[in-house]
Parts: sequence; C-alpha cells; structure tokens
Amino acid sequence: MEQIPAGGANAMTAHEISLNSPVKTLSQWRRNVGRALEAGLGLSSCPFAFYAIADNSLPRTARAILSASGGKAPSLTMFSTWRWSRSGSYERVPGGLQAQKCSPEKSASFLSKMTYSWFSRIIILGYNKPLEREDLCELNESDSSYTVCPIFEKHWRKEVLRNQERQKVKASSYKEAHTGNPSLLSALWSNFKFVLIQVALFKVVADILSFTSPLIMKQMIIACEHHSDFGWSGYGYAVALFVVVFLQTLISQQYQRLNMLTSAKIKTAVIGLIYKKALLLSSVSRKKFSTGEIINLMSADAQQLMDLTANLNLLWSAPFQILMAISLLWQELGSAVLAGVAVLLLVIPINALVATRVKKLKKRQTKNKDKQIKLLNEILHGIKILKLYAWEPSYKKKIIEIREQELEVQKSAGYLTVFSMLTLTCIPFLVSLTIFGVYFLLDEVNILTAAKVFTSMSLFNILRLPLFDFPVVISAVIQTRISLDRLEDFLNTEELLLQSIETNYRADHAIGFTNASFSWDKTGIPVLKDLNIKIPEGALVAVVGQVGSGKSSVLSAILGEMEKLTGTVQRKGSVAYVSQQAWIQNCILQDNILFGSVMQKQFYERVLEACALFPDLEQLPNGDQTEIGERGVNISGGQRHRVSLARAVYSGADIYLLDDPLSAVDVHVGKQLFEKVIGSSGLLKSKTRILVTHNLTLLPQMDLIVVMESGRVAHMGTYQELLSETKHFTHLLQVFSEQERDTSKNLEFRILSMSVYGKIFTRDNERYSLDQGKQFSMRKEKIPVGGVKISVIMKYLQAFGWPWVWLAMVTYLGQNLVGIGQTLWLSAWTREAKHMDEFKEWKQLRSNKLNIYGLLGLIQGLFVCFGAYVLTRGSLAASRTLYSQLLNNVLHLPLQFFETNPVGQIINRFTKDMFIIDIRFHYYLRTWVNCTLDVIGTILVIVAALPLFILGVFPLVFIYFTIQRYYVASSRQIRRLAGASRSPVISHFSETLSGVSTIRAFGHEQRFIQQNKEVVNENLVCFYNNVISNRWLSFRLEFLGNIMVFFAALLAVLAGNSIDSAIVGLSISYALNITQSLNFWVRKACEIETNAVSIERVCEYENMDKEAPWIMSRRPPPQWPSKGIVEFINYQTRYRNDLGLALQDITFRTHEEEKIGIVGRTGAGKSTLSNCLFRIIERSGGKIIIDGIDISTIGLHDLRGKLNIIPQDPILFSGTLQMNLDPLDKYSDDELWEVLELCHLKEFVQSLPKKLLQEISEGGENLSVGQRQLVCLARALLRKTKILILDEATASIDLETDNFVQTTIRKEFSDCTILTIAHRLHSIIDSDRVLVLDSGRIREFDAPQNLIQQKGLFFEMIMEAGIAQDSETKK
Repeated sequence: MEQIPAGGANAMTAHEISLNSPVKTLSQWRRNVGRALEAGLGLSSCPFAFYAIADNSLPRTARAILSASGGKAPSLTMFSTWRWSRSGSYERVPGGLQAQKCSPEKSASFLSKMTYSWFSRIIILGYNKPLEREDLCELNESDSSYTVCPIFEKHWRKEVLRNQERQKVKASSYKEAHTGNPSLLSALWSNFKFVLIQVALFKVVADILSFTSPLIMKQMIIACEHHSDFGWSGYGYAVALFVVVFLQTLISQQYQRLNMLTSAKIKTAVIGLIYKKALLLSSVSRKKFSTGEIINLMSADAQQLMDLTANLNLLWSAPFQILMAISLLWQELGSAVLAGVAVLLLVIPINALVATRVKKLKKRQTKNKDKQIKLLNEILHGIKILKLYAWEPSYKKKIIEIREQELEVQKSAGYLTVFSMLTLTCIPFLVSLTIFGVYFLLDEVNILTAAKVFTSMSLFNILRLPLFDFPVVISAVIQTRISLDRLEDFLNTEELLLQSIETNYRADHAIGFTNASFSWDKTGIPVLKDLNIKIPEGALVAVVGQVGSGKSSVLSAILGEMEKLTGTVQRKGSVAYVSQQAWIQNCILQDNILFGSVMQKQFYERVLEACALFPDLEQLPNGDQTEIGERGVNISGGQRHRVSLARAVYSGADIYLLDDPLSAVDVHVGKQLFEKVIGSSGLLKSKTRILVTHNLTLLPQMDLIVVMESGRVAHMGTYQELLSETKHFTHLLQVFSEQERDTSKNLEFRILSMSVYGKIFTRDNERYSLDQGKQFSMRKEKIPVGGVKISVIMKYLQAFGWPWVWLAMVTYLGQNLVGIGQTLWLSAWTREAKHMDEFKEWKQLRSNKLNIYGLLGLIQGLFVCFGAYVLTRGSLAASRTLYSQLLNNVLHLPLQFFETNPVGQIINRFTKDMFIIDIRFHYYLRTWVNCTLDVIGTILVIVAALPLFILGVFPLVFIYFTIQRYYVASSRQIRRLAGASRSPVISHFSETLSGVSTIRAFGHEQRFIQQNKEVVNENLVCFYNNVISNRWLSFRLEFLGNIMVFFAALLAVLAGNSIDSAIVGLSISYALNITQSLNFWVRKACEIETNAVSIERVCEYENMDKEAPWIMSRRPPPQWPSKGIVEFINYQTRYRNDLGLALQDITFRTHEEEKIGIVGRTGAGKSTLSNCLFRIIERSGGKIIIDGIDISTIGLHDLRGKLNIIPQDPILFSGTLQMNLDPLDKYSDDELWEVLELCHLKEFVQSLPKKLLQEISEGGENLSVGQRQLVCLARALLRKTKILILDEATASIDLETDNFVQTTIRKEFSDCTILTIAHRLHSIIDSDRVLVLDSGRIREFDAPQNLIQQKGLFFEMIMEAGIAQDSETKK
C-alpha cells in the first residue's frame, strides 16, 4: 500500500500550478496570492516570491505551498467565490477579481457620477427582465471586504497594543493593573476617520443650502408685498431658487451615497473581526457565548452599528440645523424666538427619560432575541428527536413564551413611539404657537406678514426633521453603546493559547506530556491529571477506557483546545483530526475531502479507494460532485465518518488524531479502513496515529496502548505488556469475552478472528437517513420575481385587523386635512393682517386667530397620538399572528424538509423577516399613506393658489410615474437578491462555529476567513447596487421636485401684481416641501413591495405539504398498545412521488413481547422501516397495524407518544439535565434518579455541583458523546412503552458499560416488543427472530439459528463479520 509523501497532496502538485495574470503592486500581489492559494490554485514563477514567504499576513496553507514550490509565486487568475445562479440561488462557482466586471462607476464621467446616469443601464435592464446576480455592478476595490477587513484588522491590532501600553502605564503609576479593554470605537475611528470627515463636510454644505431657499422665497414675497413688478429680478429669484435646490440635491445625494457605503464598510469590518475571533475562542469563551449569541452579534449588533453610522452626522447636524433655524427666526420675529427655545429646552428632559427607557427595553429585547435564536437553532438541529418523541408542543410553548416577552417589549416601545410621533408633530407647532403668541405680546403693533409667516413656516418645516431625528439618534447611540459593549466583550474575551504547546524541541517523540494537567477552564476541576506520555514518531497508539474517562479529552489536549494547568505539552508537525461526531461542510463531496488542498487525481482516487468511498459515489446522484447538505444530512452516519477520515488522509499531515471513527461503520468496512488507512500497511503507516477506540480487536496491532481512567493514565504499554501485567486491562477483555461466550451459548458460534478477543459488529450503520439512496440534494433558496401579489399585503392587513386598518386610514386622513387647514388659516390670517386698520377690534381678532391656530394644532396632535396607538396595536396583532403561523407551519413540516433546506434559510425567516414585519413594515405603510395624502394635498393647494400650475403637473406626473415604474422593478429584485445573499453569510458562519475544532486542527483558519470575506462581499455587492439605485431615483425625483419649485416660482413672477403675497408664500413653501414628499412616496412604495417579500417568505411554508395532524378525531384507548404486536401488511412506501419504492411488499407480524433484530446491507431499508413506524414517511400502499389499530387512522402524537426509540445520534438541548430527561415535566425526581442509576449515570450526576439542575451546554458539549448516549437511554427508560426501537443505541460507549446497558434493556423492557436495527452481535443474536432486508424487500425472517442453517443472506453477513457456525460446539 502506498503512503502519503511528505507534505501531502499540496507538496506533490505545487509545481503543476500556473497563475498568469499580471498585478500592479506588491500588496495587490500578496492579496491575490493568498486568495489563489486558499482556493487550491497553483504557483508559477514571480520575482517577489521571497516577500510572500516572509509575509505573515498570508494564510498558513499559502505560505506552506509557496515554500514547497521553491518560493515561486503566482499572480491571480481565479478563486472560489459565491455567485448567483440562473436556478435562483447562491452557489460557490469559479470566478473572482478577473472574472468580475469592473464597476462602471470607475470609468464614468464626472457628470455621470454626479447624476448616477452610469447606473441607468441596470435600471433599464431590470425593467426589461428580472435582474440576476451577474447583471449587477461589481464593487470598487476599496469598498470590497478583501480590502476593508485586512486594513481594519491592522487598526484593531494597534488598538490592542495601545491598550496593553496603557495597562503598563497604569500599573506602574497606580500600582494596580488597568482593567480597561481595547476600544472598538477607537479602532473604527482610527480606520474610517478621513472618510467620516469627508461625509461630514458634504452634510455641512447640504444643510447650509437647505436654509438658503427660504431666504430667496422671502425676497420674492417681500417684492410681491410692496406691489412692485418683479421684472428681471423676479426671474433671477426663480433661477436662483432652482440653482440652490438643484445644488442641494447634488450634494445631498453624494452625502447619502458616501454615508451609506461607509456604514456598510464598518459593518463588514466588524463582521470580519467577529468571524476571525470566533475561530480563536477558547473553550471557556465558547461556554460564555453560544452559537446563537455569536450569530446575533454578527447580524443584529453589527447591523446596529451600521445603522448608527448612517445617522451619525445627525448628532452634530441636528443641533446645527436647530441653531441655524433659530438664528434666522430671530431675524424674522426677534426675541420672541427665545420662547420657542424655552419650549425646546423643556422637551430635552422628557426625551432623556424616553431614551433611558429605550435603553432598558433594548437590553431586554437583545436578551430575548439571543434566547430565541439559540432555542430555534437547537430545535431545528434536533427536529428529528422532537418529532420522534412528539415534543413539538412543549418546545413550541417555550418559543412562544420568549416571543410573548419580545412582543411585550415591542408594545412598550410602540407606546414610546406614540410619544415620539407626538413630539415630531407637536413640538414644531408648539414652538411656532409660542413664538407667534409672544411676538404679539411683545408689541401690539406686531403683525404677521406673508414674508414672516411663510419664511418662518419654511424654517419650522426644516426644524421638524432635526427635532425628531435628534432624540432618535440619541436613542440609537444608547442602543449602539449596548451593542458596542457586547461586541467588545466578545472581541476581548479569552482566546486559545497555542503557545501552551511546545513545537520546537529536539527529542524524537511526536507528542509528549510531562506532568500535564488540563481543564476546560482555568478555575475548573482538572479533567486530565498528571499525564506523562511519550509517543514516538510513526507510532500507532490506541486510547481506551470507559465512558467519561477522558479519551477524547486527550485528543483535545494535543490540539490545544483545553486549558493547560500544569506541566508541558510537546507536539511535532502538522495535525489532522477526525472528530467523534463527523463535521461535514455544505459543499460538494469532493471539496469536503480536498478541504482546500490541491487536487492530485491519482492520490485522490487512492484515498477514495482506501476509505471505501467508491461504492457510495456510485449511489450518489452526481458522484463526488454531489452537494452535501448542512451537517451531512443527505449521507449516512458511516459515510460522514469516512468522508471525514478521507479529508484527514488527503491532508498529508504528520500526526493523525482519530476519535473513534470506526464505531460508525460496518465491521467489514471498519476492517478495510484499518488495513488500508490506519494500520501498519495502510496509507498512514509512516505517520503518527492516535486512535480513540472501543474496539479491543485492534489492540494487538497497536504499538502503544493508553488506558484512561477518571482523567488519568491508568496503564500504558504494548498489548502483551498490559495483558501480562494489568488486571484492569484483563478485566476489560474478560467482559468482552463473556459477551461473546453468551452469544456462543445461544447460537453455538465461535470466533474465527485471528485476534485473541474480538469486538464483533453485525450492525450496518451505512444507512441513508430518511431518503434511501439520498436521491435529493439541498434545495436552494428561490427568489421570487415580479411584483408582490396584492394577496400578500392583504394577508398582513388581515393579521393587522380590519377595524384597526380603517381607524388608521381615517386618522391619517384627518391628520393631513388638519395640517393643510393650519397652513390655509395662516395664509388667510396674513391677508387680513394687511388691512388691520379696517378692524376696530384687531387685538381681539388676532387673539381669536391664534386660538383657532392652536386648536387646529391640538386636534392634529390628537390625531397623531391616536394614529400611533392604532398602529402599535394593529402591528402587534399582525406580528403575533404571523409568527405563530410561521412556527406552527415549520413544526408541522415533514422531516425531509429539514434535511433538504439549510437551517440558515429557516432561521432567516424567524429573525430578519420577522424583524421587518415587527418593526419596519407597518412604518413603511404608515409613511407611504402619509406621503400619498401629503403629495395629493400639496398639489391641490398649489393648484388652488396657482391654477396654471396644473399644466406643469401632468407632464411631471407622467415622467414621475415612468421613473417609478423603472426603479421599482429593478430595486425590488436587487433587494431580493440582497436578502438571499444574507443566508450564505449566516449559514457559513454557523457551519464554521460547529466545526471550529476541526478547522483549527487542520490550520485552515485563514482559508475560512477568506471564504467569509467572499460571502460577505457578495452581500456587499447587492447592498452597493441597492444604494446606487436609491441615489439614482432620489436624484431624478428631487430634480422633478426642483422643476416644480421653479415652475411655481415662475408662475408667481409671471402673475406679477395680480397675485397676493400670501399666495406666493403658500405656493412656493408647499413646492419646497413636495420634493421630499415625492422622494419618500416612491421610496416607501418600493420599500413596501420589497419588504412585503418578508411576509411572502414567512407565509411560504403555509402552502407546503405538511405532516398528518398531530391529533385526529379518532384516538386510541389510553392503554394502547397493551400487547405490542406490530403487523405490516403488503406495505410499501416511497420518499417522493417521482422516486421508486423504498420498501415494497413488506409483510410480517411480531408476537407479543417479541425481540426482533432488523439487519441488511447499506440501503436495504432498515431505517426506512423504523421511519415508517413513526410515520416520518407515509405509506404508498398497504398498512401497519399495532394492536389492532391501523396507525394511519390516528394522529401522529397519539402514535409517536406511544412508541419509544433510542436513536443513534445523541442529541441534547441547552438547559438543565432534568429538562433534557423530562421536557414535559411528567416525572418525579425519584424516577429520574432511578433511571440514571439504571444507565450508570447516577454517580456522575451526583458529582455535579447542581445535580439534576446542572446546565447542559449547547448540543451537550460539556458531556462526552458516550455520556450523551446514556442520557438518551435514560430518557427512553422514562417513557416506558410496549414498543421500543433501538437504533445504534450503544454505538458510542465502551464494552463494559454496554454490557450493563444491554442487561438493563433486557430487564426493564422484558415485557416489551423490541425492534433492534443492526445492533451489536450479542443484541441481534439474542433476538427471537431476525428480519433480513435487501433492496427494500424482506429476504429472510426467522430465528437466527434457522437463518444460519439456511446459509442465505444473513449467513453471508455473519461470514463477512468473521463469524461461522461452530460445528464442534454444536456436537
């Protein structure tokens, strides 16, 4: 058998790699080299090679390949990236910087950049056809994640170093350590300060220009008041007004573009830092931050930081605009303005109270969201257990409880919104009312002229936005402070210290422990104690021991995953790791094996052959190009382990850490894997191999055996040494021997294996989970095209509640009518003010006018308050209804759905989509309705004042709707693409967190960081196109608004003396406001369409095929099943209508309390049979009868609740041990302790600090796999039913414990019908009868003795396992 050459596959083929495209700079070349090498591309000559080898910024794999190729360096041609496929999904395909189109923005002219005309091609294309990923413009290089992330990481490292210096200074000055952490805010400012200053300059200019137009309007009104002919000056005013508003549009759009892209770059930089940190977390930190919490940091907290950055300039801009407005108002109304300032000052403490309340609510909401994501993540990953045990209602209740807490916070926030809306509407009104009132009191002769009123009203309108935005941005700052604290807490948490492992030493051993003790945290009790082990290079070492003895922990200590408390650890060379629970990526099978290495065809095929994967490739739809789903759901457990082993073998490492990979495969497959891969003649024969195993058969072939007991090395030596010197080791062998003698006694067998004692399996774990043959692949997320159906909006309104809908419409109509009435009242007031001498009681009349103005304001405020209240109540009802429907639909979906759909897609609906429904959608609806009424009211007022204005309205409206139609079609699809591009980011992040130990063991951190940049960059491309499309629209709509302003001003000039000054002021002030209203109206219309996709996605599962009802009208008797007789009658089933039968013509009947063994080769249909019993898949014909009841006639929970199963995969949920044993809280503590004792867990649980209330970490990671399996066994013992299915129930526990467990099962379930799927030999042979399946049919069904005598398929399997009938014993 050939072995791996030194350096592995990379070293064998590095000279074959050729990359040819030129680069301009060394930094660009270094960046390209890293990307190319991490994608498995090769190298060709380059004069800068020595720079790259010395460049530590390159990934470790990249530097290794460079060194192996003699220092010859490449240039970039292509690298792996994510692309949008025509099938409507994101997938990773070849491409990259050379394949990408350069952004047209870079080559566009100055005028095109200012007007965004260069983007018109995309808008037109999107109108003609639904946009796809390849249609979008690429990012500028400076905006890409490849550029942003490395630069920010350097600034973060500098901040960390500065903090360390500060600590030293503080420590020396005050003789105590400085406890401050590095500041993320400081690092962000250091990195982005110049672009933030540039954004601020744009904002200053735009704000100044916004105050210029009211001043020009004032001059026009004054000219009209003096009854002078405008002449050329009038035209000059009109042109000046147009120029000012046009310049304001240009500057504002550049400000918005730069501001949004900068905020996105900040989010990208933070995500990159979070991802990199997640790869470095120590075991202590992983306990502190669950997967859901880390994902929430990336999605929610990084997004919060981005949102604040987008509004950051309001912190100074709002006060600046308020001061500017007050100063200009002073010129109009004098010291009366101080009264308005006093009103503003009175509001500040109130806003401060609101902000404090918001901060508390934000903290509560963040905790609720963390809990919700964490629980959802666990439910979706453990959905099979929930369905098998009928636990969906229990966990649904837990989710709903968290959701109700979230909605309670949302309700409180909604009532604060009522106050905010009141502030937005009433403060400008109160300020104006106060100022006007004081203005009259200061001097009786003071009158409100048209110039004063409409200039003041324009300034009040400008003042409205900063007055509203300022408290909002203060609240956002408070919320972001919380997010920053959370981010800093995570980024400054403890990292894995690889320095604890010594790698440079001269001794000839590959691994060495000297007086070493380890714990999972620094303050914890040592898990491994006083290890003294020396493993020679090239040795084959077995680590054995009972469950919880510390076998897997030894491998973790070698990897550096544990905290070293004392002693030294030495390790020489690179490492490959095969974890006990195989970690598989969501990519094609070939990429899972290559794992970033270069393809070397001959060696690749040798690895496939040695790992027995060729037969599997023949069954998979596309061979090694078949896409493997998340967590390897569409391949069997044994296949997952063999793929994981093949990945390790192909890596060409020096040291192999193998955590019981043979326990999950057939005995003949395990034998092949040992002989061709692990053993003395295998591919790894010259490598150092450490094998954790329960298979005592292999021990005679080991160079060294380490026996672990309670975290210590109990015994160590060769097989013969331990056999002759160690009683404990002999005892282990005796236990196994007794099991085999029991078997021989029953069936008169003898072991023909050459080893002294053998651990024999007849089970076949090579089964296909759910879909026999796995003829399905992962479903890609489909992106809808075209407009959103009106039925989707109607569904939301229905959930909102029609009474609330009509109340809201009436309220907003009243609010806008009263607002128009206020302005018209002021206009009439100014006209009468000119003739004050004609009124004898002008003072009383003025007071009445002011009172009516105040009354109108009060009515408007009441309308606003009631509208906000109605919106809050209705939106809460909609959120509660849609979330409940989503959760209910998901829990009723069949298991196959979860095996073919990435978890990230489902969680995205519960998080991102529900967030939009909770917070944004009703806001967009309200804003759109308000803008619609505002635009209609504005046009009607201007037309009433200037009838000729209607001539200009029609063409402008036509152009306006044309622009809107083009924009909405493109923008809608861009946003959909952006939504779909988020799922790969979440999925890749989640996948990385679940496999972080494997990634670190292989040293592939940099490659995964690069992949994260790729998926983030794809999301950035969509965001960039969305930003530019918004700017394209805003510029054109504001330009139309500018023309309306110019047209209104021009009509006023043309009217000359025939028009009243109040009419001039009214028409121009309304025209100035219409620009923003028009822009908002189209934008919000598009937002509604785009965000309605979230409602569409949330309701999508409603129309999918569901499982049968949980409870049906016909219910079985409470004591059912009382006998446990299972009967299959002509049963057949298929996984999908387009597939062949998975089971056919299955007919058999069990007796009462009979023990049935179910065996068969790979894909025979064993697991399909058990799935049919639980109705995980439904029948295509025939029926299953249990104790006289056809199971298809009763509800799923009535069925599943009366069956019992001990599954192969030991899935636990975060929470207490008690909750994992008894989530429905049905049993007493005494009953729990009783089953723990039966499962040999009582002593272990009693040693825990909190006993039954001990917290189990996410996925049960603080228990060994064997302990998890025993907890699952205890769970089954609690639910004692008449029918028990055993599915690999003791696959992960040692022989001695297995012996106890088997005895327990036989005793506790003696009065039950037991169906055992391919269990260990003694379990199968103890069965009363054995059912042999082949290709979905029953081949044999009889007592084991009879089947062996018949020498059929069962006999062949016995022979393959190394067992034959002992004729001598028979005699």
